[in-house]
Parts: sequence; C-alpha cells; structure tokens
Amino acid sequence: MNYINRAAEKLAKEAVETYKSILVTGARQTGKSTMLEALFPDRKVVTFDDQFAEDQAKNNPTEFIDLNPPPVTYDEVQYVPSLFRYIKIACDASKDTGLFCLTGSQPSKLMKAASESLAGRVSIIELSTLSLREMQKTDFDQSFVPTMEYVKARQKSAKKPENIWSIIHRGGYPALQNPKMNWERFFSDYIKTYLERDVRALSAVQDLNTFRRFMIACAARTGQMLNYSNIASEISKDADTVKNWISILEASGIIYILEPYCPSVLNRAIKTPKLYFRDTGLACYLTRWLTPETLANGAMAGEIFETYVISEILKSYSNAGIDYHYCVSYYRGKDKKDSSESEIDFIIEKDGLLYPVEIKKTAKPAADMTSAFTILDNIPEKKRGTGAVVCMCSAPGVLRENILAIPVWYV
Repeated sequence: MNYINRAAEKLAKEAVETYKSILVTGARQTGKSTMLEALFPDRKVVTFDDQFAEDQAKNNPTEFIDLNPPPVTYDEVQYVPSLFRYIKIACDASKDTGLFCLTGSQPSKLMKAASESLAGRVSIIELSTLSLREMQKTDFDQSFVPTMEYVKARQKSAKKPENIWSIIHRGGYPALQNPKMNWERFFSDYIKTYLERDVRALSAVQDLNTFRRFMIACAARTGQMLNYSNIASEISKDADTVKNWISILEASGIIYILEPYCPSVLNRAIKTPKLYFRDTGLACYLTRWLTPETLANGAMAGEIFETYVISEILKSYSNAGIDYHYCVSYYRGKDKKDSSESEIDFIIEKDGLLYPVEIKKTAKPAADMTSAFTILDNIPEKKRGTGAVVCMCSAPGVLRENILAIPVWYV
C-alpha cells in the first residue's frame, strides 16, 4: 500500500528546523514512525519494541546514545522514560536542531515526561488516525469552526464520500486503508498487542480478560456521560479501578474525555465529562457492529456518528498544531427558563467567542435542533458566535440567522 501523506508532516518539518528534538505521540499504529521515515529516510531508526534495545537504553543510557547518535529516530520511547534525561544532556551538548525524532504510544504520559525533562528542547506533535481530509488527499488545513468564512473556504476542496458510513465503520488506522486488510483480524490483533504491550507491560494490569470487557463497556458508552459506577457494576470491579483504567485508555490515545462547560453563571450545568472513542472503527469492532449497513441502521448510530464528528474536529486542530484541550467542551444542564434539561453537543471557544455545535445524523436539519444555543447568551463575559448543525445534509445551508447546516464531510 502506498504511503498516505499526513497533515502533520508540515509541523514535523518545521519542528526539526527549530527544535533540538521532536516527539510524535498517538495511539498504536497511527503511522508515527512511518511518517518520520517518509520525511527523514536517511535517519537511523531504533525501536524499543526490540527488547534488547530497550534493555540497553535502560541499563547503559550514555553508551546507548553514543552507539546510536543523532540525527536519529527512537521509536516507542514510552518503554524507556529514563532515557529523556540523557537525551536532554545530548541536546544541551549540541547547537544543532533536529537531533532526536521520538515516537511513543502513551501520549499523555509522554507529553508530561517530555515537557518536564526536555522543556524548551522538544516540539510535541499529536498524530491521530487518518482524517477524512487525509484519506481524500486534500491540502485544506484550517481547524474547524462553524462560520460562513470557514464553510466558503472548505467548499473549494470538500468532496462528498460515496458512503460515509463505510468510512465511519472502517475507521482511520492507516493499515485499514488497504482494502485487502481484513477489518476483524486487524482489530483482533490490535487489541491483543495493546493489552499485552501497553496495558500489562506499562500499566501493570494483570486481569486482561476483565480489561477487555471494560473496553467493550466503554465502547458501548461512547458519546455518553461518563458514569464510573455504572461501568464498575457491569464488569464487577470497584469505581476506583474503573477510574484508573479510564486513565489508561486516555493516556494511550484510545479515548478522549470531553470536559463540560460550566461557568459560575450557569449554576445548573452538569459537571460530568463525556467519553468518546478516538477511532470509530475500533468502537464498532468492540461493540460488534460488523457492517456499515447494520451500524447505520442500528441502536448506536447516533452515538457513533457523534463520536466520528468530534474525532474529525479534534484532528483538524491537532493537525494544525493547535492544542484543543483548552478550547473545546460541551454543555448539559437546566439553565433554561422552563427548567427542562438541554444539551449543546460541542462548544468551540476561540477569540472570546463561543461557537455551539449540534451533531445529528439526519439529512434534514432544522433550526429547532439548536434551541439550547441561547443558553450561552447568559454568560456576560462571552459572546455567542455562529452555531451549526453538523449532519448528513447534501450541502451547506442557513437554518436561521447565525445558524448553519454543515455536511459532515466539511469538517
């Protein structure tokens, strides 16, 4: 299968010219090392999936770097976090940039370790599974925001997929873009490797069968508010164990936890975060939606569609080098005058404006789907920007003043 160009390539090229090291993070098999090899084919690559290399780096770090000097790529550095200290020493001993290219499959832990040990010396790049833009080989690189300006810019390159549910169901792992790759076999092998190498080796979880059931329980709740006790009851574990295991899934790039928007003025906002799988293909495999057709017509179609849209929005930010953790949220609460509970699926905060987004798998969006958006008008220090319904409509449209209908493939 031919290499698929990644939007993050631009970030990596810029980083090696300005930083002494770069760290590409993301879940297993998102294409981190493949991208670096395509960009820097002359670099030596050392992978810590190799037990001998891992042992050498742990036991003889100074000599290890002497034998594998920069410019070099160290793959899967999560297995040797102690090496960061010695990478720092090597960086400080040279005036050159682009000395070390690092990759790792424990994004949260690696970002923390790198920011502490390599502060000012490392550029951190998040690489997710393939976005629709990357699959369609478009160069459009703006982060999503539901404005008329964005829609008009996106219109020039937006292409309606033949079957969006096939894309949602198959997922974005690069290996699955090969039509000969068996979908079930890929995810079966993926989960086995993830459990053995990441969960057992890095997190000291021994009960892998229960952890597998835990992953299934989480996949069944993608797009829902996170209820630790509910999951704990299903897998016969306590809530503290579930909290710890949730942090493992989040740290390894399997799930994303979307925090609620609850400023003090919205005193009836629910403060429970929502859980989303990063890849809809993996969520479908775990919940046994085995074909695009059964998924599109099944009980989880709405949640999986919402998961896909939010994943694509987050990719549009990370691929542009923007840390989205500080600018996205959702709202749920009873702050409307009629006291009924209402929800805004997604909120993007940018330049002092709050952009509300409703996500519906309908092809016929209506303005009344956005009635909750007015809640944001109650926040004195913020202004509400243009809102939108991201959906299956055939083309962009206007539902009412400052409310757009945006096709999912425009994200």
